[in-house]
This record gives sequence, C-alpha cells and structure tokens, in this order.
Amino acid sequence: MTPSPSRGGLVRPLFVLTILSSAFLLFLVQPMVARMALPRLGGAPAVWNSAMLVYQALLLGGYAYAHWLGRLEPRLQGRVHLGVLLLAALWLPIGLGAMQPGPKALPALWVPWLLVLSIGPLFFAVSAQSPLLQRWFSLSRRGQDPYALYAASNLGSFVGLLAYPLLVEPTMALVGQRLLWSSGYILVGLLVALCAATLPRDRPLQAASPVTSPPPGRRRVAHWILLAFVPSGLMLATSTYITTDIVAMPLLWVIPLGLYLLSFTIAFAQDRTAADIQTRIAPIAILLFGGILVGGMPGLPYLGAIMALALLFLVSVSLHTGLYRLRPAPDRLTGFYLAMAFGGALGGVFSALVAPLLFDWTYEYPILILAAGVLTPHAYLLAPLRWLWATDPARRRILILAVAAIMIVAVSIMLGNAGTTDSPSSLQQVVLLVIVAVGVLTIGTPVAFGIALFGALVAFGGYQAIAISLEPLARTRSYFGVYTVHGSATERQLAHGTTVHGTQLRGSPARERTPTAYYVPGSGVGQAMQALPTLYGPGARVGVVGLGTGTLACYARPGQHWQFYEIDPAIVRIARDTGQFSFLSRCLPDPTIVLGDARLSLAGAKEASLDLLALDAFSSDSVPMHLLTREAFASYARVLSPRGVLLVHISNRFLDLEPVVAAAAKAGGWQAVTLFYMPSKPVRDAATMSQWIALSRDPATIRLLQARDRGWLPTRGRSGFVPWTDGYSTILPLVKGL
Repeated sequence: MTPSPSRGGLVRPLFVLTILSSAFLLFLVQPMVARMALPRLGGAPAVWNSAMLVYQALLLGGYAYAHWLGRLEPRLQGRVHLGVLLLAALWLPIGLGAMQPGPKALPALWVPWLLVLSIGPLFFAVSAQSPLLQRWFSLSRRGQDPYALYAASNLGSFVGLLAYPLLVEPTMALVGQRLLWSSGYILVGLLVALCAATLPRDRPLQAASPVTSPPPGRRRVAHWILLAFVPSGLMLATSTYITTDIVAMPLLWVIPLGLYLLSFTIAFAQDRTAADIQTRIAPIAILLFGGILVGGMPGLPYLGAIMALALLFLVSVSLHTGLYRLRPAPDRLTGFYLAMAFGGALGGVFSALVAPLLFDWTYEYPILILAAGVLTPHAYLLAPLRWLWATDPARRRILILAVAAIMIVAVSIMLGNAGTTDSPSSLQQVVLLVIVAVGVLTIGTPVAFGIALFGALVAFGGYQAIAISLEPLARTRSYFGVYTVHGSATERQLAHGTTVHGTQLRGSPARERTPTAYYVPGSGVGQAMQALPTLYGPGARVGVVGLGTGTLACYARPGQHWQFYEIDPAIVRIARDTGQFSFLSRCLPDPTIVLGDARLSLAGAKEASLDLLALDAFSSDSVPMHLLTREAFASYARVLSPRGVLLVHISNRFLDLEPVVAAAAKAGGWQAVTLFYMPSKPVRDAATMSQWIALSRDPATIRLLQARDRGWLPTRGRSGFVPWTDGYSTILPLVKGL
C-alpha cells in the first residue's frame, strides 16, 4: 500500500519536519546536559570533549540499531521503534541522575558514566531516527532520493546547537529547559508515529523497495570510515587547538561542532554548486591555512581562530562531499550511515582520548590536516597539470620523488635558520614560497600533495613544536590542557596555551621568593595576604583554589595554616616535583594540596575552617561557571569564618566578570570591593595587570582593606543582571566588545 496522491504531497514535508525536530532535540540536549553536569564535574574544554565522545558513541549505537531494524518488514519497524521511544520516555523529564562523584573523581571516567546512565536511552532513541526515517521515506516514496533529508537532519542539528547558548540558556533556567526538551520529545514521538503510518502494509522489505544493489566491498567501507574519521577528529582537535594555542575564549568549542554539522547540510544538499566549489578550493586552503596555523599566531589570535574555523569547515565540506559522491543505493543507506557513525566515533576517540595520552602538544591537529589533504577529492587546477601527472605513470613516480627531494631541502633550510631572528629571513621567505608553489602544482595527485603538505606543516612552524617537545620537561599535556615552561636566565614562566599562569624570577634565593605576575604585593591578593597577621593574628588559615606555579606560597608566614585546592595533577608535578619552579620548596616546603575540583572539595570541608580563601581557578581564560554561582558562594561562606575574606580573581581578556561577582555578593549578603592593579612603568618584578574582588560578610574587615589602599572601590554591579545559579547562567551579556 502506498500513500494516495492527495496524501503523497504531504509525506515529504512530514519527514523533513520530523527529521529536523529530532536533530534539533538531539543537539539541544548536548550543551544542556553538559551545563547540568558542571556543578558535579567541574569545567574544562576537555570535559566537553569527553561529553562529545559519549554522544558519538550513543550515535553509533543508534545507527547500528537503525541498521538492524532495516531487516524487519516496514510496518514492524514502525511498531518496534515506537516501542523504543515509549521505553526511553521512562527517563523523562530529562536530567542527570542522583550520582555524586567524589572530590578526586576523574572527569574522563565520570562524564561518560554519568551521561550514559542519565540520558543514554533518550539520546539513543532519538539518534536512530535520521537514518531510520530516511529509510522509511525511501519505502514510502519509491524513486525519490532520501539522502537530501540528511541535509535537513544536520540543519536541525546546527540550529539546535546554536539555539542553546543564544536563546535557551540566556532566557530559561535548567528546570524550564528540562521541561522544554521533554515536551519536544513527546511531540517528536507523535511525528514519528505519523511517519510510521505511511509505511507499506504487510509487504516484505525487498518487495517494497525494488532496488537491490550489490554490497559494498571492504575497501569502500574503509573509505567511508576514513572520510568520516578525519572531520570528526578535526572538529575536536580544532576545539582543543584554538582554546589552547590561539584564543582561550569560553564556548569556542561549541562553534567547531556547529560548523561540522553545517558542512553536512551543504555536502548532502540537492543543489551541488556550493559543495563542489568548496571541495575544489579545499586543497589550496589546507595547504595555506594548515601550515600557518601549525606555526601559531600569538600576535593575531582572533584571525588565527577565524582561519582555524574556516579550515575546519572547508575540510568537513570537502570530505563529506566525498562521502556523498560514494553513497550507495537507498537499500544500503543504513549501513552507509553506520560506517559514517563508526568513523565519527573513532575520530572522537583519537582526539579526545588517544591524543592526550600520546602527545605533549596538539599534534593531532597537523596529523588530521595532513590526512585531510590526502583524502579530500582532488581536481587538477589546469589542463596541463592533468597531462603532466596523469598521462604517464613512470613520469608521475619521478615527479613524486622530485617533490619529496624539494621538501627535504626546504625543511632542512628552515631548520638550519631556525631561531636566528624573530621574523623569517629573506631565504626562509623564498623557501616558503617555493613550498606553496610546489604544493599548488601537486593538487590533483594526492600522494604528491600529501608530501608537499607535510613539508609545509613542518616548515611553516611545526618544527618549533617539535623542538619544544624534545626539551626535557618543557611541555606537559593533561586532561585539562597543554602547559609549556619557558624562560631565560632571569625568569621562568608557565603558560597554558597563550595565557601565562605564573612567572618566577631567577638569579638568587631572594628573587625566587618574590611574588610576581597577578600576585605582586600591590595586587588585590597581595594586599590581602600582607594583612593576614593584622586581621587574624599569627595563626591565619588560608585556602587557595588553583595552585599554578605556587607563587602565593611566598606570602606564607610561620604559624599560618595553608591549603591549596588543585584539579590537575600535572600542575602539582610542575609546581612541586620537577624542580622547574621553587616557590613551594623555598617558601612552603611541605604544602597541603587537595586534588580534585575545588567546589566538591570545599563541600566536604569543616565549617568556618578558613580565614581567607583565594579563588584563582580559571583555566586559561575559560570560566568555570560552577565556581561563580550563588550555590558556590554559599559554600564559600560556610567554610569561611564570620570575619573571613573571599578573594576572586576576575582578570580576563574576553569577559567582564565583575557583574557576576557583584550579583552573587548582593544575593549572599557580602560586602564587596574591587582593586584594579596596573603595574608602574618600567614594570618591575614581572608584574602583571590584575583585577581582584574582596568579599566579606564583616564590613569592618572590608574597611580595613580599604584603609590600606584607597584603590579598593565598591564592586560595580549591572542593573537587571540576574545572579548565576546552578540552574541558570549565561556569558553573552559579559562578552567584552558586545
């Protein structure tokens, strides 16, 4: 049975609406659930990468289920899937389970465990619908290409992903978000039931679909997997790369996922113009942008981020276009999508799990760029190039060897002149132009182009990353980021991406004990530390959230009790165990360091057990929102003595965090003052501009701080700004320049 002509015109809009709605829900839930998990798991870009890995694994499971379901007769498929949707509805309203990880729980383990148990059934049921509904459409509307519906699916995913930070999060608390998503799930279930009603009645699958294509060979399936692997891995690698080495701006890891999804919409669209144009220019962009980005762009961070995102988009469009060109007949559709999902999951495993274990830098980024250059569909730029490379296999082999020789010479010249000046010499500039020219001439021949691209990646700056990796202890990578230690005979610095996290002067014991950077005596935290004996006597109890290089330890005095809270064991090793920094060994030889997320650790601390708590836990310029909510400040108030002081470090290149702290202070009954410290010129003791807020529930304590320095001014709030809570927060009103 097929739909009547009067109903047939409504079938396609129905399937498009259902697929759009399903994809919208699927990608709305990703940032929403990650937001729910912040108070329990802490915040870092790597947490997002782990969550993405869970989503990809669940997506793979959903696609495998859709592929298996295709073996049943059409109407039975509909009944089974509706049963799965009803069973998953037992997990409504959507939300996290009651599990609470301990302070030392590893996010790499807890994020997958918590998400799978909390949203796994719902995500699984919805994720299966894109390939399944396309298959149903091919059964209901024989002769029509179902692959265009995949573009609609990814458009819905893209809109859902952007809707969360732009619309849902700023206007709705988590309770409302949960109800919105749960209502959407019910609506999608009804739409799926309507789609199931269009399926042919009581006819076997093969009879309903007359196309019986041969199964794909192993090489073809492997090709599908590789074409899906690279964009998926590159999406996560780009997130890590731009938030580590270019711009450590919050939410930037959402944008790569949005561009990745949008690329499917273009690559699988019925109109092939945009996809074909971008696929043709992709090798040029890979050659030029890839080499430049690997070299880093510290002087132009925003331009670097834009280039990295543009490159990700072009690579994704070109490789997904390659998938579209290799798509099978509709009767093999679910297997095709299963291979794609498997490749996507492998890419996630490589970038989120394997790379941080294998590499001390974001080497996965150039590796995936190189793979993209080889796998992207190639087309010769000019007819003479086709004749040069394609007409004679022997000549092609000779040319490939010549390209390899040129790249070896070029890289040798770059390495030989490395470090002589801050900018490339005339010889180096010529070499770079030669590399680009050779690379352009090889477009159309993947092997030769891959060799030229490898040379470009090394010569344009990859050799600098390799050189740092060869230095003992110079760089460390952990779940929370990439840390680099560098310096000179007079000072040493710890950097997380492009943000300096600590500077130590060298040359004498006195210089090594000097507080520097954001923590100099004139800074807000420096003044508060010096006031400790006056405020609390010789036995002051101090807590510091965020160890860094241990700079603040040099304010410790005999008789005081100090405790550091640090989430990353790699930071502890750098500050205490490797000997690269001596703040701790010279000023506080036997420090108490509590490993784990600070908020979780403080929740288990004794009431009124601290006199001063310094909050300096920001990962590069990323903001752990869960540390700035009303619930978090209530936890700080509980652990501080009645006259205690809370110091919050809000120096940030991208966000104005003063209204957040001001709103929390007002809601919690705190007195708050802000000190904006600007180093004098010439800068002494490696001082850095900083902004600290001091809060206390005792007005006399705040007045004492103000008496020491008139620079302490009342903290500025913002009219109408709603305090952050565990159920509501948004950074959009805080972005500087907007």
